Amino acid sequence: MPKMIISIDGAVIGQLALAKDRTTLGRRAYNDIVIDNLAVSGEHAVVHMRDGQVEIEDLNSTNGTYVNALVVQKQVLKDNDIVELGGCRIKFRADSHLAVGGGTAHTDAPGDFADSIPLSSAPTEAGALVELGVPVLRVLAGVNKGEDVPLQKVVTTIGKPGVAVAVVTRRRQGYVAASVMGGVTLNGTPLGTEAVGLQERDVLELGGATRMQFMRV
Repeated sequence: MPKMIISIDGAVIGQLALAKDRTTLGRRAYNDIVIDNLAVSGEHAVVHMRDGQVEIEDLNSTNGTYVNALVVQKQVLKDNDIVELGGCRIKFRADSHLAVGGGTAHTDAPGDFADSIPLSSAPTEAGALVELGVPVLRVLAGVNKGEDVPLQKVVTTIGKPGVAVAVVTRRRQGYVAASVMGGVTLNGTPLGTEAVGLQERDVLELGGATRMQFMRV
């Protein structure tokens, strides 16, 4: 049975056996694979199993569905293909040893998850970092000026879809930021899709309207 191995920033978050003819992916809670990331549409993509093949179809998402770094509308998946949605990478394996019963996928390895558990529920690599204060993004300018956005998840999405979106990711060595869409700068320098390490007091600006400072409180 085929399966999908879901990872964020190189860390495997879970696995899901494809036990149904139709498996949905998106940000809304009713999807089979829920990805809690603003760069992912509510109903982003669907995986079909038919005629012995597995095909992924983009559901007119805002930011697109990628297979092996190429944007696709529909694509038959082959073993070891990499699907990307927002900040999430999904490795497709054509053969799976995950146990399945009663039409519901079950996982059989530590850290795996069953159907419809959001990626935001994933552990944040406990013990990997020695925290000196709670890491936050403090809003210096914008609608929520003065508020702190805690960086408690592996991936935290900030910004407004259609304007500017960035992701801040927790790694073992620290925190990194990358642009997902729109105009994002780090300390006044344009930020691209390649992750850049964050230092205390670094300032992220999104769409020229929102400024946030990385700090520990």
